[in-house]
Amino acid sequence: MTISTNHTSSIRTRQLGRQGQQVSAIGLGCMGMSDLYGPADRGESIATIHAALDAGINLLDTGDFYGMGHNELLIQEALQNLPREQVRISVKFGAMRDPQGNWIGMDGRPAAVKNSLAYTLKRLGTDHIDVYRIARLDTQVPIEETIGAMADMVKAGYVRHIGLSELGVANIRRAASVHAISDLQIEYSLFSRGMEHEILPVCRELGIAVTAYGVLSRGLLSGHWSAERNASIQDFRSISPRFQDGNLERNLALVEALRSIATSKGITVAQAAIAWVLAQGEDIIPLVGARRRDRLSEALGALDVEFSPAELQAIDAAIPGNAVAGERYNAHAMAALDSER
Repeated sequence: MTISTNHTSSIRTRQLGRQGQQVSAIGLGCMGMSDLYGPADRGESIATIHAALDAGINLLDTGDFYGMGHNELLIQEALQNLPREQVRISVKFGAMRDPQGNWIGMDGRPAAVKNSLAYTLKRLGTDHIDVYRIARLDTQVPIEETIGAMADMVKAGYVRHIGLSELGVANIRRAASVHAISDLQIEYSLFSRGMEHEILPVCRELGIAVTAYGVLSRGLLSGHWSAERNASIQDFRSISPRFQDGNLERNLALVEALRSIATSKGITVAQAAIAWVLAQGEDIIPLVGARRRDRLSEALGALDVEFSPAELQAIDAAIPGNAVAGERYNAHAMAALDSER
């Protein structure tokens, strides 16, 4: 399968922090093409990556534990005919899994940083990673040691920039004291606004951008989910609190309130949700987890949406910051989030 290199330049860009690269204002999150949301179609996944690149998206986000390496291999296949410098690849590492796919902890030791990176470079078929980040804090390893090892990889030329993921204020500051940080990856949406209170102000103080994942709250804010739809046993949403009975109905009622606003503006619910994130600041880059070209096309439409102050107030009134029912993860996964402590 070949890929066109005649990309458009219509997508505006944003900078990944004071020290980082220019990237498309929307990035493509590739996790769902390999893991956690049930079966995905390989051919459609690759076609979706190609469509994103052709549309002007240049930021691809992955993790070495997505499908235990499958996602990185998929991206390598999709990018094999594309000049490397036209793409920005963001990789998370550190999450350990057993052969059955169970999560068994984090490893942020300096040796593990370098070992993980070596395998990632091989699977992606590249000589460098644009942004490298540990997926969660390893509470057994001082963050300074983890960042120090990543800084060694920057000096060696294997990593261009260092990012963070789901860290709280204290550890963001500690990490930034070791090396310049390009961005913090964290869940952020109309349903997940916790980072606004302390984390976002500190990021802005330190010149750190935010790459926001979960902007559609794993499909809840897409406008395509219904109370009758059941997630498969392989789907993360089958155990997600926000999709459980009682919580789901309350959250879908909030989605309908957003649908009313979106319809009056002539856009979809998903476009309204993504455009809301875009409107929160030029230092915030939403990642959309589209696995199909039609969903990608819908998401790209958010780039054409401009909200007036009155419209943003109406959205905030329809979905107040504390209105969502249920935590964003189950109790075990929430306990691993330094950003929630």
